Amino acid sequence: MRNGPAEVVARYWELMRQNQFAKISELLHDDFTCVWPQSHELIRGPEAFRLINADYPAGARWTFEVERAAVDGGAVVTDTRVSDGRTNARVITFFTVDAGRIVRMHEYWPDDYPAPTHRRHLVERWPAA
Repeated sequence: MRNGPAEVVARYWELMRQNQFAKISELLHDDFTCVWPQSHELIRGPEAFRLINADYPAGARWTFEVERAAVDGGAVVTDTRVSDGRTNARVITFFTVDAGRIVRMHEYWPDDYPAPTHRRHLVERWPAA
């Protein structure tokens, strides 16, 4: 299925990898919304989403590596590593895809933190150093 949810999201991440933010707008529904819960922001519309990505301060070209994806009907969830060579982040994105276009995204950008020492004896370092 060429425009199935998995293919649409795979194309989205491929365009992000290419830093082709204007082309991503073609995958977004006219009523597209994106929520970033940690910063309490709602992005409304393909143009606002394009501008946020194009104008984001970066040390170099952004890279995106999808670690895993899960699909259930029109819902797709991805776990993706993001970097500009200086900043390394991870994003968990919940996509809603309808009729070959992304209607909604909820993106969680969790911050890394050091493992608590009180459980050091119960865990292993991941990924292994």
